Amino acid sequence: MQIKQAIQGALLALCIAAPASYANDIKPGLWEFRSTHLSLGGMPDMSAQMAQLQQQMKNLPPETRKMLEQQMAANGVSLGKDGSVRSCITPEQARQDNVYAGKTEGDCTLDSVTKSGNTISGRMSCPKEQATGDFTSRVSSPEHFTTRVNLKSPRGDMQVETDARWISAQCAGNR
Repeated sequence: MQIKQAIQGALLALCIAAPASYANDIKPGLWEFRSTHLSLGGMPDMSAQMAQLQQQMKNLPPETRKMLEQQMAANGVSLGKDGSVRSCITPEQARQDNVYAGKTEGDCTLDSVTKSGNTISGRMSCPKEQATGDFTSRVSSPEHFTTRVNLKSPRGDMQVETDARWISAQCAGNR
């Protein structure tokens, strides 16, 4: 799997981490998701590669970069300078519990979502990428949770661990 595909896969996993962890245990507002471990097809940890995405974005033609940034912003996502991903969790999303079973994020559908104590887990399938897998999120406080995603696909297995931290109550300007 190429680095570009790896980075795209990691972003997908980060985006899945957010809805997988929505529960009445977390605060609404701006959240930052940072990849703490990224492994593809048995390769060593590639989490440092996430910063390459920022550089790739900078090297895109201005029109293409603007279009991509607008598409991400329309979904409440922005990239940090260090390769982190920022996303807004609305008050409605933070209040909902287990509503994401059957939820579609991009090409991926979440199902079998269960919550037990501070742990949320489930399965996901991504038909376009021919990938299936599972995720587990642990909410340690209203301002912090971690997520582990394991995906299997013909292009190779992927494991991603993310650390999510609440940044602020306001999302304006960061969407």
